[in-house]
Order: sequence, then structure tokens, then C-alpha cells
Amino acid sequence: MDADRIKWNKRFESQDSFLGEHPSPFLAREIERIKSLVPGLNALDIACGEGRNSLFLARHGFKVTALDISDIGLAKGRNRAQTEGVNVEFLRVDLDGHIIKERYDLILNFNFLQRDLIPSEVASLNPGGLLLFDTIMASELLLQTHDPAYLLQPGELHRIFAALGGNILYSEESCSCDMPTARLLFRKKRATPFRPYPPAATP
Repeated sequence: MDADRIKWNKRFESQDSFLGEHPSPFLAREIERIKSLVPGLNALDIACGEGRNSLFLARHGFKVTALDISDIGLAKGRNRAQTEGVNVEFLRVDLDGHIIKERYDLILNFNFLQRDLIPSEVASLNPGGLLLFDTIMASELLLQTHDPAYLLQPGELHRIFAALGGNILYSEESCSCDMPTARLLFRKKRATPFRPYPPAATP
């Protein structure tokens, strides 16, 4: 835990905004569809970093919980939320082995890959809830500098979510740049309403 926290603290303190202050283009592009589909406005941002996506969701009316291991990133997020006058709950969490216990209508998983956390993410969605996933795929160049355990293989993200019992509303892989990326929008199945059997006919 400490090694990861120190690593990310160094990255986030190296510049004013490590990934910029604007939200992910994928999230910004999909926000209107998200708002039209989510069953509620309770959102979770996993590995939120400095909170750029959390703040964006809060501006759109979501009640956001944001998790990260970095004290520096979370402090930046809190400061920006206070400056903007929006409410985000920033929590320091080591996601290794973490189980999500609360329920959410929307979950973001951006620039982060922990395969054994994905079933917990889906399980914590309310019926009809959405999960947006956007993270890095393996390439010959990236494998020279990155641990392959944290890189998706081609087609892997779609295969993972196809087996999780919901609906994949959007899926794409972008392989034409130095940072190939897989993106996916997943919707958990709605609860099936209970329909009692009709009473037996009276003879």
C-alpha cells in the first residue's frame, strides 16, 4: 500500500494537474446518455486521482464518492471541489483486495485495471445501473515500461463484461496511438418484477 501511495503522490505533486482539469472525453461524450439511463444519481469514481471526473459528475447533479490511494490527489480534488462549490466525498482507499459494500447507480473505472475488483463493481450497481470503463491496452511499446498485469489484452474488456449478465451498450478499442485504449459502457440488468401465478380455475 505505502509503495503505491508514495508512487502516486510523487506523480500528482509533480505538476499542477497530472491529467488535466477537464473530464475524460469518453465521459463528457456520454454524459447525456448516462443521465437519461441511470436509475438514480449516486455515483462512485474508482481510482479518481485528482478528481477531474468526480467534479464533472457533481456539476451534473450526481452525489459522488471518489476513491484513491494518493493523499496528494485527493487533497487536490477536495480543494477544487471547495473552489467550485460542489460536494464530492473523497476517501483514501487501497483498492487492492477492496470490496465495494455500498450500492451505486453509476460507477466510473478510468485509467485503472484490477481485474478481481470488476465483479464487485458490477455487484454494487443498482438494477439498471451503469458502469463506464476506460483504460489502457497492451502494446509492444507499453510492455517495455508497464507491468502487463495492468494492461488489457485486445478484446479482453468485452469478454469480461459479456459474462457478467448485463448489457454492453457501447464498446470500442482505439489502437492507433501510443496509448491504445479500451472503452466500454455496461448496464446491469433491471430487476425482474414479480408476477404471481394466476389463481387456479375453479372447477
